Amino acid sequence: MIPSKSRIDPDGSRLPIKLDTTSNGEFEPVPLSPVNCAANRLAHEAADKNAKRLAVSRRNFLVSACGAASTLLAFNAANAAAGKVGGFFNLPGEAALDSALAEARIGGGEFIFDVQGHFVDPNGAWLQKLTPGAKPLSQMPKTGCALASEPGAYSYLRCLGPDEFIKDVFLDSDTDMMVLSFVPSRPDAEPLTIQTADAVRKIVDRMEGMHRLLLHGRVNPNQTADFDSMDELKERWGVSAWKTYTQFGPQGKGYFLSDEIGTRFIEKARKLGVNIICVHKGLPFGKQSYEHSKCTDIGVVAKRFPDVAFLVYHSGFVTGVPERAFEGRGADDGIDTLIRSLIENDVAPNSNVYAELGSTWRYLMREPEAAAHALGKLLKYCGENNVLWGTDSIWYGSPQDQIQAFRVFQIARDLRDRHGYPEITPRIRAKIFGLNAARVYAISPDEVQKYLRRDGIAQERLGYLEHPEPHFLTYGPKTRREFLNLPGAGQP
Repeated sequence: MIPSKSRIDPDGSRLPIKLDTTSNGEFEPVPLSPVNCAANRLAHEAADKNAKRLAVSRRNFLVSACGAASTLLAFNAANAAAGKVGGFFNLPGEAALDSALAEARIGGGEFIFDVQGHFVDPNGAWLQKLTPGAKPLSQMPKTGCALASEPGAYSYLRCLGPDEFIKDVFLDSDTDMMVLSFVPSRPDAEPLTIQTADAVRKIVDRMEGMHRLLLHGRVNPNQTADFDSMDELKERWGVSAWKTYTQFGPQGKGYFLSDEIGTRFIEKARKLGVNIICVHKGLPFGKQSYEHSKCTDIGVVAKRFPDVAFLVYHSGFVTGVPERAFEGRGADDGIDTLIRSLIENDVAPNSNVYAELGSTWRYLMREPEAAAHALGKLLKYCGENNVLWGTDSIWYGSPQDQIQAFRVFQIARDLRDRHGYPEITPRIRAKIFGLNAARVYAISPDEVQKYLRRDGIAQERLGYLEHPEPHFLTYGPKTRREFLNLPGAGQP
């Protein structure tokens, strides 16, 4: 347990595993279900009871491994009471009070490579494009820090700067590496430019953590400037992959990877020797972009370009994934369209299509039975070597709660037997957490981990963990009003 008095949330009002309405700004926040509300209530009650039994403060209990285990066990109880037992957090009840047992289950030494991280430039030119009076991201709890009182209409954004990013990702979570990604935007209105991304990477470099951050190059090839910038992104900035949004484009018109625009883009990526294309799917920016957010083009291009790795961000996820197995042609949206596209184009599991879990797992933590179906389908049809870890943080705060929950998540035996889903073993978990992405990006986890164990961030984290101060906050919009306050939220 942590003996010191906490400066952050000293009363322990925040749970370490966050079930809330926060979205990543690409879909309108979804209200919590009655079962979710019951889960949070039971978790708070358990925290009171278990902290007293261990004779520690509520905050110190919640910061500990027992606090995380206690919270997940409460979620299990709420879901079981509602008859939702297809997916669960596989923890013994004793883990709520036994710190060694809790740490053994929700801790771990896996190599964790998060392929979808985000950062907001607090001083970027994008602020000049906002409508008068707009206060994007001002609802984020962290924007109330001391920096917010400095001169400037958007000084509060400094509270979300690179130091906070490093704390959330590398100090308050077990993440080893991250790919810094981009949001869809016009070249003159980017919340994160490649220059800023590189500056953040250099901050990590100065801490001798040069192996911890990779960069995407954002390319929407239906914008001429984006297509023409690919050479510079490769040569000057050393991007490791391309990030594209098929549902984004001029006048709201998207494209398909399999059409003339998409084919031209893929062929240029091949010519430049960066054969990794990360394509955003499953979270449409309104009705106009819905068609281009579906995964119908994925199997087509995977078959046509077997030397290119297609990383499907969000796995084609749509909020409210059907709680059923893939049968026949499957549903007409979401993960099932990805699976159907692979089957119809004879793209075998463990080929060149990868399913990424950013926002998908975060949302499905609320619905473990739906999570069991979603993960089961992806492991069965994309393959256990082709599911990738991503968290979409900073929008969800530190990704540690997503990591802890995934470490113990399991698909119920009944669902596995009925639908042919695999058991999520430690071997599969390690693949998803980082080994699969390492293979895609041609990284040696063993070599990287040798370096990471002695770099500046590792040393800083070692000292920090003696008295950790996680805030357990999320950053993204939580209500429809907050969602609409984001610049371009939900719009192509």
